[in-house]
Amino acid sequence: MTGAGERLGDGAALVATAVEHARVAGCEWLHVDFDDHLTGFYFESCGSTPTKADLISL
Repeated sequence: MTGAGERLGDGAALVATAVEHARVAGCEWLHVDFDDHLTGFYFESCGSTPTKADLISL
């Protein structure tokens, strides 16, 4: 039997854990920032959806 870390990869398992905890806490959204070279990981391995967003540096 394999654990979530072996089945999904450690990074994807960590994101899946964050998603589950956010759901249990009643959150509707989980915002994740990432660098361009990680786009495939988040969209393919983690099921992220591309969205438009803005960031204002304070």
